[in-house]
Amino acid sequence: MTHEHDAETVVDSPDHWRDEQTQRIVQRIDDLRQSIDNVDMAIIALLAERFKYTTQVGALKAAAGFAPADYKREDYQMERLHRLAVDAGLDPDIAEMYREFVVTEAKKRHRRIAEAGGDPGILDIFA
Repeated sequence: MTHEHDAETVVDSPDHWRDEQTQRIVQRIDDLRQSIDNVDMAIIALLAERFKYTTQVGALKAAAGFAPADYKREDYQMERLHRLAVDAGLDPDIAEMYREFVVTEAKKRHRRIAEAGGDPGILDIFA
């Protein structure tokens, strides 16, 4: 991917370590990047856990003959996520981005489970 308008500095390149202060900055960037990588790993693990629970909900909905979508729950979740984002000091639009990504994916998964007669194994990527 090219970024025509972005200047680039390769922080990991010793060519940019002009002095001791720059070396300390690079080390701090490396430390922060490791923390970011750890958070990313935790987010992926939490998403996997969340989808494990929503898969169970989807199977139970299918078994009971409920529709995959529950708009009352979705509205409640959006209000709650909006508040959580604001309380965390984030742009409240992040709640909408979360819905687009996570909630929409959960609903797709629920539909696939329902179409498979309630079999959550349809979502098993290793099957």
